[in-house]
Amino acid sequence: MRASRLVSLLLLLQARGRMTAQQLADELEVSLRTIYRDVESLSAAGVPVYADRGPAGGYQLLDGYRTRLTGLTAAEAESLFFAGMPGPAAELGLGTVLAAAELKLMAALPKGLAERAGRVRERFHLDVPGWFHGGEPTPYLAAVADAVWNQHRVRMLYRRWKAPTPITRTIEPLGLVLKAGNWYLIARSDGGDRTYRVDRVRELETLDEIFERPADFDLAAFWRAYLDRFQREMFSGEAVVRFSPEGMRRLLHLLTPAVIQAARENAGEPDEAGWVRTVIPIESVRHAHAELLRFGGEVEVLEPAELRECVIASARTLLDLYGG
Repeated sequence: MRASRLVSLLLLLQARGRMTAQQLADELEVSLRTIYRDVESLSAAGVPVYADRGPAGGYQLLDGYRTRLTGLTAAEAESLFFAGMPGPAAELGLGTVLAAAELKLMAALPKGLAERAGRVRERFHLDVPGWFHGGEPTPYLAAVADAVWNQHRVRMLYRRWKAPTPITRTIEPLGLVLKAGNWYLIARSDGGDRTYRVDRVRELETLDEIFERPADFDLAAFWRAYLDRFQREMFSGEAVVRFSPEGMRRLLHLLTPAVIQAARENAGEPDEAGWVRTVIPIESVRHAHAELLRFGGEVEVLEPAELRECVIASARTLLDLYGG
């Protein structure tokens, strides 16, 4: 462990130049005393590291010195696919490995390229989850990822939305997808490929059984087809509505892209007051009722009658509540 830390300290100085003892301690998550001992060990081993005293001082390597101890381990090479995504890498248990891989790459780059790579990291950051969405806890994510990588069958207790809610499944995990801050597991079960939310896994047991991964399985192609199918099946009906000019402006902020596109494509000519009649897809009367109430008085539901009655009932309830 100490040998690995000494290499990391050396690569940090090579990649970033002068660093204070405190900065090194923070990066390596050790004490200042440990840094002092490690620097002495490097010097004793012939590494030309020296210290500048004073407030702007720190440790640095002799100009022109470069080590070639930059070979990536297998795990570090695999982790590079998560470069720029430190959050998801940490969730998968690869945070430390990714940091080590990035450090070795920075140390191996010529000075000019290393500076450009550093500027990219300083100026661009990828934040995967959507606004106001922290994501559900995924305690079994690392175990699932390990099973995906090593092709182990797993037995899991899974909570789904329809009855029976808790189910036990033995599956062959094929891949993981991160979508809008949520992790999805694609696995073969009962002869078909299915999708599971990892945060709904309640218990997980990795089995000793190894399965053979289908040679023709394409994770990206499967996910594209899944999203297309989900979009088609999501909407079970249509609603005829009228939007005021303000309602049309609010479309962008209150409805999903597919509904917005349909509303614009099906829109008729505005009437004298600027109101526009259009047709939008809906998931269900209940869901559409909740969505359209957000528009307040800027939308009128014309059809179906059941949805119109639901909105009228809500309006009457509000009037009664406020003494209208």
